[in-house]
Amino acid sequence: MKKEITFAIMYMKEKIIIGLFLLGLANNLLYAQISPPGLGDANTAFWSAFGVKRQLDSLGKKQSLSYIALGRKSSPDNYNPVSKQAIIVLNHEVYHSFAPNQQYSYAVSYRRQPKYESSAPYEKEATEQEFRIYGRYAYTFSLGRRWKLKNTVRQEFRKFFDADFRKTEENFQLRTRVKSQLTYNLSKKNNQKLALSAEGLFSASYLNEPEQKWTPFGYREMRIGAYYMFSIPHSPFSVDIGYVNDLIRGSRSVKKGGVHYLAAGLIWNLPFKDGK
Repeated sequence: MKKEITFAIMYMKEKIIIGLFLLGLANNLLYAQISPPGLGDANTAFWSAFGVKRQLDSLGKKQSLSYIALGRKSSPDNYNPVSKQAIIVLNHEVYHSFAPNQQYSYAVSYRRQPKYESSAPYEKEATEQEFRIYGRYAYTFSLGRRWKLKNTVRQEFRKFFDADFRKTEENFQLRTRVKSQLTYNLSKKNNQKLALSAEGLFSASYLNEPEQKWTPFGYREMRIGAYYMFSIPHSPFSVDIGYVNDLIRGSRSVKKGGVHYLAAGLIWNLPFKDGK
């Protein structure tokens, strides 16, 4: 356990320094940011998403975000971020700001992800389906006029099937995610924001094979992100563009500095309609 904590702290320090540098150069979106999931072992990856964000009440305290997204990635022996299909995601989440600076949300998600052989030529060998439900609690601190720090805890239940809805090696997983995101309001013009985030992922799985048993609960991944977010003038659309570094414990990619993502999302913001 001590080794795991040391490993996490070491990589957090290293990647936060990189992330702060990227903040001065690159991109992110906060109010409805669609962050990429883990896409497995690779060198580089590309994530694109289209979402619809809807106001559910006149006070702006309740919102929903539905999105469809595609992910592609490189093989372990190249750096082409779109060479292989990585994932298809359908996600629906409802948010409720129930108190000052506090928010909870709940969501359902479907994911379809190809599995590739671990050796060259890395051909597709199977397809895995995942059904996910999760809840999230967030507390936001205001740090002056332009800075905000949002801390989030997210608990997930993940159930896995193969392409024909039969059992997979991993039956289901319980995963806890802890995330901090620092946001800077760059300009009121087009609602421009910069954000830097760090997220740790901890999980335990119940296996079907080689025998039915639980794996130990422990640290699995760390994801460092830097994003630029803005609204498109005279339109209901907002955009988030960014960089994410996924550090997967025990993977080949972690020895090369992790999986490097380029991410882009387009969100259609719909106002509240009372139906009268």
